[in-house]
Amino acid sequence: MILLLRVTNSIGEACLQVKPESLRTAGFAWMGIWFNRHAISQCARSLIAVCSELHFGARSFCNKLNDGIAPKDKRLVRFDRKLIDMFALHALLQLCAKRRCLLIGKGCHGLAIHLGLASDTITCNILINLYTKCGMNDCARHVFDAMPFRSVVSWNTMIAGYTCNGDDLQALKLFSKMHQEGQHMSEFTLSSTLRACAAKFATIECKQLHTIAIKLAFDSNSFVGTAVLDVYAKCNMINDACLVFEKISEKTAVTWSTFFAGLVQNGLHEDALRLFQSSQREGVQLTEFTLSAILSTCASLALMIEGIQLHAVIFKYGFHSNLFVASSLVDIYARCGQIEEAYLIFVDMKHKNVVVWNAMITSFTRHGNFWEAMILFEKMHQSGISPNEVTYLSMLSVCGHAGLVEEARCYFSLLISDQSVKPNVVHYSCMVDVLGRSGKTDEAWELIQQMPFEPTASMWGSLLGSCRKYRNIGLARIAAEQLFKLEPENGGNHALLSDVYAAGGSWENAVLARKHLNNRGAKKDVGSSWIYTKGKAHMFGCEQKEELFV
Repeated sequence: MILLLRVTNSIGEACLQVKPESLRTAGFAWMGIWFNRHAISQCARSLIAVCSELHFGARSFCNKLNDGIAPKDKRLVRFDRKLIDMFALHALLQLCAKRRCLLIGKGCHGLAIHLGLASDTITCNILINLYTKCGMNDCARHVFDAMPFRSVVSWNTMIAGYTCNGDDLQALKLFSKMHQEGQHMSEFTLSSTLRACAAKFATIECKQLHTIAIKLAFDSNSFVGTAVLDVYAKCNMINDACLVFEKISEKTAVTWSTFFAGLVQNGLHEDALRLFQSSQREGVQLTEFTLSAILSTCASLALMIEGIQLHAVIFKYGFHSNLFVASSLVDIYARCGQIEEAYLIFVDMKHKNVVVWNAMITSFTRHGNFWEAMILFEKMHQSGISPNEVTYLSMLSVCGHAGLVEEARCYFSLLISDQSVKPNVVHYSCMVDVLGRSGKTDEAWELIQQMPFEPTASMWGSLLGSCRKYRNIGLARIAAEQLFKLEPENGGNHALLSDVYAAGGSWENAVLARKHLNNRGAKKDVGSSWIYTKGKAHMFGCEQKEELFV
């Protein structure tokens, strides 16, 4: 069996390595003949007939076949034609799934039906895997529903396919059906379903799955525990995430990386640094995700010395060419005021993806290098990299801080017309900020009314701040009323409305707004500052001090 899998894999690789498309197709057609001389469809026969280079493709295939099989083993290949057909078909289907070769995979599916393998559980599992990896969830579900017997692998593959293709709701529904039918579950079933919960921020479903995991004694499993940890962290339930992390018996590098990312996402940068120190004392293997998360923490705290030390570690372990790590390096140097160093790292990268371009554009924006950011956007477009949501958001932010209203309108129009990018509420919020900063508060109000999203608190807050600057008291009242509904405990909104009244000379209303602030029990967030001295980073708040050893 192992010999047959090795042989068919080498044959498939040989076909895929033939450069011209026609020769590659001919090679697979010839491979189909080897499976079963009578299994080629009329379509495949026509394809062979029009291929002028079939002889070369067949000869290339046969040479690879002879190289892959020793003379003494050729008798084994001819021993059982049906058995060989099944194993060879499985190997080719797995290869198609790996290479995302949907057309060839469909041909193999037809061959499986011809060979009477359409109801074979293993064959169907491989077909489901093929279709889901090619983004064909409907075809995969058709195969799944037609199976006379479904193993736990069948359920796991289908659920994982839904999750990987972003159809999280269907993944949850299928898991519910599996649970209702009393099917056996594995740790992979729960981890795949939990990933769907994380994508939908489904806390209730996550807690239910966590209960099932505890009942099945999977709560200490690294796969399940890491998935639960990820959901809780993404849903801002960091205390529950900490309890889950402590419960996991064998913490893998993925577990540590997930917890690092969760702490960073929740703004617990000091805890993330302490956890990183603890992981290094325990000898946890460094990964690109861990380094990227810790670099993000150092960037948020402006810890330049620690960032340089991490940069040295990155070079030592060979992560400097990783795109995510490199983009994090660009970010930390830029946030610490070293924009030249950030640009040098950016220039030295041989391959740049959209994440790296976004990091550099954002860095220029943060330092007020607005024209450099615009030039870099044009270079990005010329290099063939398509902008994404973050790119457009950065460019709108550039225009907002530079007061470039017309340029912002151009970028916003590009965003709306770009079929590959879907505008979200943050883009509209940024455009509202651009208009408000330039004094066009009425136009900003019209944009809020016309947009296909519900306005957010940050959007109303931006409009209220613009109304204070340009003394638009009427519109300020509207924005403040919405803010009081969305953030009733945020005292900063009451204080800002009071400032609007004071700037407009309406002192009675200003005093009244301050009284509302006291009567409603709203509170203003206390500010804090950092200072680095004698190898220690200190955070100072109002009448308190916290010391962080780095």
